[in-house]
Amino acid sequence: MEAPDWIELLMRAFFCFTGIIGNSWLGLRSLPKSGSQLRTGDVLFVNLAVSNLITNCLVDLPETAAHFAKSWLTSKEYCSVTQFSHEISETSSIFSTMFISMYWHQKLVGSISRGGAPVQMDDLRLVGVLLAGSWIVSTAFSLPHIFIAEHNANESSEVCKECFTSPVAKQTFDGVYLTLANVVPIIGITYATVQIVLTLLRCQKRLKDLSGNGTNSQHPSVDQKLQAERSTEERSPQLRSNTSSSSQVRAAKSVVAVATIFIFCWFIHLVLRIYSSFRNSILAVKLTNFIGASYVCFVPYVYLHGMKKLNCGKNW
Repeated sequence: MEAPDWIELLMRAFFCFTGIIGNSWLGLRSLPKSGSQLRTGDVLFVNLAVSNLITNCLVDLPETAAHFAKSWLTSKEYCSVTQFSHEISETSSIFSTMFISMYWHQKLVGSISRGGAPVQMDDLRLVGVLLAGSWIVSTAFSLPHIFIAEHNANESSEVCKECFTSPVAKQTFDGVYLTLANVVPIIGITYATVQIVLTLLRCQKRLKDLSGNGTNSQHPSVDQKLQAERSTEERSPQLRSNTSSSSQVRAAKSVVAVATIFIFCWFIHLVLRIYSSFRNSILAVKLTNFIGASYVCFVPYVYLHGMKKLNCGKNW
């Protein structure tokens, strides 16, 4: 192999194994110690980790190994497996990101507006139905790729192509897929993210106002200090509540960061996909795969950092 091929291979291997480690870590750290401790957020993170691992293990890993097995790379079976796995993983990850954004939107924004009332997506049955529906939709959009994926032998480099019955069929399929599995979830992710950001900014402003008032106040007397010490135990539940709120804010910030990265990668991916529909470009295909692999690689670490689980402590 030449130098560019080695660079591409090393980058694929890096994204592949870093993604496998990160998503496996996210899935394991989100598993509860017992069934009674199962929470909605944990289910959503495990589902996202599984979706991403499909890409890591069934797309990135075979493509990395295919550099040493050219005969498999040029087969129709290889194209069918990778195209199906890529589409079902990508679609499921989009829905998973939307559900996570909706969950934290309700957890942070909805709970505040309702005075701390329980949110709808804390219901495990509801989340189970939503996730089952997302996998059904993902499978429905991915199954056709098993039959239409073929190896493009006319290209100078091995590339998989999709052979639709007609250009109209391809345009119809792409239009329905982009609308139902991309545009609709992106609108939900964007709306939830904007609302979370606005809520975080309002909370930050409120904290600054409170800290400003505390700085301008007079120094407390000895009696006031003793009274404050006596009331410490009475305020301990409130302190624990503040700690919980701080953890929720940290997790919500990680959701915003992931949503921002996701929207950016999705926009570039969409542009490259539209470009590829008009012109069969090997470079566009490689850039699309590179962007998808980088997103799947880094996202689990952002979530792990936000949930304070980026460690191997005793609470594994």
